[in-house]
Amino acid sequence: MIQATMVQPDPSLRLRTDEVMALLAGNGSYDTTFAPAFRNAVPKAQFDAIARQLSDALGRPTRVESITAVTPWSARVRIGYERGVLNADIVVDPVAPHLVTGLLAKGAEPRGPQVASVDEVVRQIAVLPGRTGFALARLGDGAPALTAGHEAGRPLAIGSAFKLVILAELARSIAAGERKWGDVVTLDGSALPGGGYAQQPKGTKIPLRELAGRMISVSDNSATDILLFHLGRTKVEAMLPVVGMTDGGQRNVPFLGALELFKLKGVNGGALGVEYLTLDAAGRRRMLDGKVAATPIAAIPRDLFQDKKPVRIAELEWFASPNDLIRTMDWLRRHSEGPDGAELRAILSKNPGLPSATESWSYVGYKGGSEPGVLNMTFLLRGKNGAWAALSAGWNDSASDVDLLKFSGLVGSALRLAAPN
Repeated sequence: MIQATMVQPDPSLRLRTDEVMALLAGNGSYDTTFAPAFRNAVPKAQFDAIARQLSDALGRPTRVESITAVTPWSARVRIGYERGVLNADIVVDPVAPHLVTGLLAKGAEPRGPQVASVDEVVRQIAVLPGRTGFALARLGDGAPALTAGHEAGRPLAIGSAFKLVILAELARSIAAGERKWGDVVTLDGSALPGGGYAQQPKGTKIPLRELAGRMISVSDNSATDILLFHLGRTKVEAMLPVVGMTDGGQRNVPFLGALELFKLKGVNGGALGVEYLTLDAAGRRRMLDGKVAATPIAAIPRDLFQDKKPVRIAELEWFASPNDLIRTMDWLRRHSEGPDGAELRAILSKNPGLPSATESWSYVGYKGGSEPGVLNMTFLLRGKNGAWAALSAGWNDSASDVDLLKFSGLVGSALRLAAPN
């Protein structure tokens, strides 16, 4: 029997990771750590600004906590701070002097507050400004069994967590024999929001599994809109009650694409969205297919969302309650158990949301969502004892942006405390 061996990082990878940590602390030499192409893309002033933001939120960098090599020259790293951890991917040039050619931050996690129970986490979430919701449930043969909750049935704006419904329609169509994961979509030249496919030429062919993987793992908006309109808006809408989105479901009809939402919120100071909100469902469909579709991307302000001020989050968004999202994750769990299920389960687990969650659970599926004033984190979880659970937490504040680090710290604590012993 051949046993897999762990990839060992080249010594230069460890050295450069230590140098990156020193630079995050305000020490070291930028020019002798990063390759010229990286320095051109990310000037030192920009790097220093990011370093200050991290230190303001997490304290002083303390040590490199782990290096998990993907190849001898690339790795996933965790850089410890006084109050949290920075997760990042690093790549060094295999050719001497082995300078850093790639550094991608994958999220910063605060160290969770020292709380003794999930109930205490829920109490802290409940007193955050604005509106919040939380649900933790056991999953089995019947309906999800709620074990902890706060306003679990109240719909909130959920940001990109809406993409779970698109994934569910794709999974349904594959299970029904209408499609296969390897089927391709051919780009027709339609305008797309930002993402990996926005600049791809007409005629480009993309496999469904690739689109779904990017939609979930990196929340690629171009992949999302391609899938939504390839599958069909009405088909996705029909999945809302099927997956259990019964609290906020009808607020998502018509089911908006990402580019449509950006146009409604941003064009002419939001005037397009104001007009849209005056219409009934049929009128909204006509407007989406007509005026909204005809509005060029260039009409969306480049600085939309840059000021971190919430924009009509109670009216123009995608909406679901924590219970809705738990039922959706449960539907996806059940439909990942058949012959094609391994692909679905792998897609959901590409990005665990909070990398530390994988320390407490043997499987972590995740999709979150955010925009100024909106944050959602939804998990499908399997304990090391084989038992399934789901957790969904949301925070909306129409007055100001929400605190990602504080909220993710609380959710991280709930994940740790909820894990089966």
